Amino acid sequence: MLLITAILFLENFVRGGVLVSFLPIYGEKTLGLSLDIIGVAITAHYLTDTALKIAIGYLLDRLSVRLVVQAGLLISFAGLFALQFATVPWLFITASAVYGIGISPIWIVCLTSVSDQSSRGGQMGYWYSIWLVGLGAGPVICNVLLDYSSSFTYSLLIALYLLSWMLSLFLKNRQAPAIRRIPFRKQLLVLQNRLRKMKLLLPGMVLQTMGASMLVPVLPKFAETQLGFTGLQYSVLLTLGGICAVAGLVPMGKLSDKHGRKKIFLLLGFSFLALCLVLLAIRPPIWYCFIIAMALGIAYSAVLPAWNALLGTYVPPKQEGMGWGILSTVEGIGVMVGPVVGGLIGSSSGTPAVVWASAALFALIALYYLPQKLK
Repeated sequence: MLLITAILFLENFVRGGVLVSFLPIYGEKTLGLSLDIIGVAITAHYLTDTALKIAIGYLLDRLSVRLVVQAGLLISFAGLFALQFATVPWLFITASAVYGIGISPIWIVCLTSVSDQSSRGGQMGYWYSIWLVGLGAGPVICNVLLDYSSSFTYSLLIALYLLSWMLSLFLKNRQAPAIRRIPFRKQLLVLQNRLRKMKLLLPGMVLQTMGASMLVPVLPKFAETQLGFTGLQYSVLLTLGGICAVAGLVPMGKLSDKHGRKKIFLLLGFSFLALCLVLLAIRPPIWYCFIIAMALGIAYSAVLPAWNALLGTYVPPKQEGMGWGILSTVEGIGVMVGPVVGGLIGSSSGTPAVVWASAALFALIALYYLPQKLK
């Protein structure tokens, strides 16, 4: 448990630092790349991550956890290491894509460990807390370090990712929980049936990840040019939002368990996400932005555990690896499209337009689910 937690934290620390800070800042200021190229590179990362989730889930159901996690981390390390040689756009995009190949295994291992339905929201809250702490701490620290040295920041990210791979050497050489030995085609039919039953959730799965990922390639520039933030102030902003999100994940998860995962958590969460982004888009004073960031974190903590606990009810028993792989793939469609859309909107209409578009998507999700009956 502690070993998996450490690997998950380190992997997401580096991922957050690379995608939210290093790629946008290094790509624009050092390589002189446009926002749409940076958006394509981030999308390429998510494309390979998403495209391989089903295959990784299938492998985790059949091979040892240690083997799959080690192989994935090693391949991703190769992509991360290649970024230092990415002096032209196509190589920049390719390195980012290779980096995305082995991101998923450790996260799917965490999801498959969630089994007790009565406390699923709380368990989801724990894993998302670790995931979010790493994902948030990476950009915060990198933003500060990038003001002094991009080469040192990159070296630190390389060293930490290598450490996560070394820790994976100590994972138990065991297979994931036993599965029912049924043919692959029959497994697909079972999963297809589950997806058909959850078609009501599919728009939300895609749109919410798209709304969030649209902001990734433009957020540093928006904070600097529209809000007037320095690198340190931007780091404080991310820290406050992250602390509130992490602090709320487990309590919100337990509340969603206690109240039967009522849709009130999702509706309020999506509505407040939209409202907070609208408030940021109108460029308030810096001190007000900190309050908005804290509210964003709390809203995010309301959505994540309840939403993923709801998704977990559609994962077939004894096929958790492949089940979560397929669900993660569907959600990954939004993550894949979002950075490209955000980069294009940012290049053509400016960074505030991206924030407005993201707010509109979250508001649309809340309105869509308002009359629906969810579990």
